[in-house]
Formats: sequence, C-alpha cells, structure tokens
Amino acid sequence: MRHGWLTLLACALAGPALALQLELPSNARQTAARDSALDRVEIATAPFQNGAVRADTMDGPVQRRSYRITSPGLTPLQILAPLRTQLIDAGYEPLLDCQDRACGGFDFRFAIDVLPAPNMYVNVRAFHFLSARHPDNGNAVWLLASTAPDAGYLQVVQVGTQEAATATAEPAGTTAPDAPTRDLGQRLLADGSVILRSLDFAVGTTRLGEGPAPELEQIAELMVNRPGLRIAVVGHTDTIGGLEANLTVSRARARAVRERLINRYDVPPNRIEAEGMGYLAPVASNLTAEGREANRRVEVIVVGEEG
Repeated sequence: MRHGWLTLLACALAGPALALQLELPSNARQTAARDSALDRVEIATAPFQNGAVRADTMDGPVQRRSYRITSPGLTPLQILAPLRTQLIDAGYEPLLDCQDRACGGFDFRFAIDVLPAPNMYVNVRAFHFLSARHPDNGNAVWLLASTAPDAGYLQVVQVGTQEAATATAEPAGTTAPDAPTRDLGQRLLADGSVILRSLDFAVGTTRLGEGPAPELEQIAELMVNRPGLRIAVVGHTDTIGGLEANLTVSRARARAVRERLINRYDVPPNRIEAEGMGYLAPVASNLTAEGREANRRVEVIVVGEEG
C-alpha cells in the first residue's frame, strides 16, 4: 500500500459492474455523494473549444463522490496522479488529461457536472481533470482535483453501461436505498448541522420546487425516529444586494422548507423553526463566484432534544 493512502471502495453502486477500488489519501473526508440507478452523464473528451466541451454521452448507473483532503500545500496533480496510475493499472484508458488553462479554465469548469460547494470546491486557476474508459466493460470515470489554501478537493464520477443498470434494476414494487442521503440524519446528529444540497429554488425566488427532495425525506425520517428532537432550518445568501433584502430572501426560503416538511412529510410544527441569516454567516469568500455559490445554501441545525 502506498504510504499515506488507504484503500477505499470508491464505487459499488451496481455490484461488480462499478466495483472500482481506488486508494484515496488517509485524510480524505467524503463531503457529498449522489447516486443514480440510471442516469445520463457527459464524459468530457476534449477541452473547452468553440463555446462547448466535446463529450461522450453515457446512460447507466452513476456514482458521484466528493472529498476534502486536509493537506495544505498540495497541487491538483499531487492529488490526481496516484489515482491516474491506479486507473491505468486497472485497465482504463485516458480520454482527456488536462490542467486548468489547458482544459479551458472557467468555461470548462462550468461546462461539467460538479457537485455544489462547499462539498466540492473548484479553483478555476488550479484544477486538474482526467477522464478514462475501460475498453472491455465500457465503464467510464472522470476525476476533478482542485486546491484551496487550506485543503484539496476531489470529485470522482463513475458510470457503467446501460446493460449494467438493467441487470441490477430493483424488482417491481421495491425501492433501493437512497445512497446520497442515506447517512444525512446520522451526520446531523453527529455534527449538529447539515447543508441541504437537493433543494430546488428557482433563481432569484423563494419558491421551492415541487420535485422530490430525498434529503427532506431523511430529515422527516429522523424526526420520526427521534420524537423529542427539535431542529431549525436556516437560510443563507451571498452578498449581492442589501442586507435587509437578503435577510428577507433567506428567511422566506427557510420558511418554505419548514412548510414542506410540515405539509408533505408531517413533521410537527412545534418541533421545527425557520430563520434567515442573509449574508451574515458565510462559509466562503464572497469575492469569487465559487464562494458566492457556496454561501447560497439552506441548512438544518439541531436545536435540542427532549426526553
């Protein structure tokens, strides 16, 4: 085993079809996960050129993971190079291997499907991208490594063939566990707060989309299992606009989430509060687009537990 690295099962969504094992740094902490039994994924095969990124489209089971690596001073290549070696050793053939400017910089980063900040941070001046495909089973993977002054960040996306999705489909009438949010309740209890990533607010509005929200389902399940638990939903914004306007928007979004938990998921109203902080509690710098994106968020915090 390489010094300072540990073996971690990076993907096992569809059984052996996606059972690629990667060795990640021992101080890599998973920050987000999003899985789909069947999804469509773009695998970048060329840098950003002529207004677009050339990519191969794949349908199949998909697993997305992001990690924060607490090793200040790393370069993106130092994070990615050992993983590239592992992929080649496993029989994968590189499709695109490029760094920030060579990839297309800002344009490339926003043309690919990156998990939202703060779970995955991308410095548009310091990132490295690699995509690869296995010639025998058709599976593909892409990696994105980037660095901030105090840590490194890594995203791993794996996609299998549509045949793999069909072979591993659940029988009619059953539902597979939702891997992206499976441990959200546990993380809320352990950390005291979680950021909700799956919420869909129309840009510039406080209207919560009507689509499924697996994270809210997990919160509701936790509230059933812990009948004395009390929580608060807190909205946050970036610094665009005045403080009063942002306080109003953040509070309205928090209240929209509270109402959804009450009306759709039957969470008792007296066990959930809602408030907005505007831009007064940032998690990143508002001087960059990435930082502002990270600061626009809704989180749930533990208030207390009775009994």
